[in-house]
Amino acid sequence: MAKIRVRDNGPLLVEGEDVTLCDASGEEIVPDRRPFALCRCGASATKPFCDGAHGKVRFQASGNSVRS
Repeated sequence: MAKIRVRDNGPLLVEGEDVTLCDASGEEIVPDRRPFALCRCGASATKPFCDGAHGKVRFQASGNSVRS
């Protein structure tokens, strides 16, 4: 089972072995480790993966996650 956790002022942490990540054209992107983190701040040099740049740029999320 896949689980995606929103980290406060940080990345999206993706856990689980049954997760497939694809780019905009549908090509699979294979992460080099599991779990993996996806950038939310836009400053990562390794997009779509997080490289910790959110700490350097002092990323602040626009708000808490919204549940529908």
